[in-house]
Amino acid sequence: QVQLVESGGGLVQAGDSLRLSCAASGRTFSSYLMGWFRQVPGKEREFVAAISWSGDSTSYAESVKGRFTISRDNAKNTLYLQMNSLKAEDTAVYYCAASRSSITRATIDYWGQGTQVTVSS
Repeated sequence: QVQLVESGGGLVQAGDSLRLSCAASGRTFSSYLMGWFRQVPGKEREFVAAISWSGDSTSYAESVKGRFTISRDNAKNTLYLQMNSLKAEDTAVYYCAASRSSITRATIDYWGQGTQVTVSS
């Protein structure tokens, strides 16, 4: 069992930066692929970024590539999402996710409760 708790969301202006954190419980954090998703009301939860077990491989949605950076600290059981040059369309609830197989909506084993990010234009 893994529990994920996100933090760091808030209200910012367009062009600002924000860093999300996701603290994971348990001693098996390094055995999970980790990722971030986001969701706005009325739309499906969408993939944002993913990172490999060791952190040496990452992938991003086209909409955030070059602006967001995913990272992890396995010693601290923590996942991060550095978000720069934020846009109004980045407004969403951001969810941390863990999977033993792959980072897709259908294969996530554990979800966090979400943290709201609001970007004003």
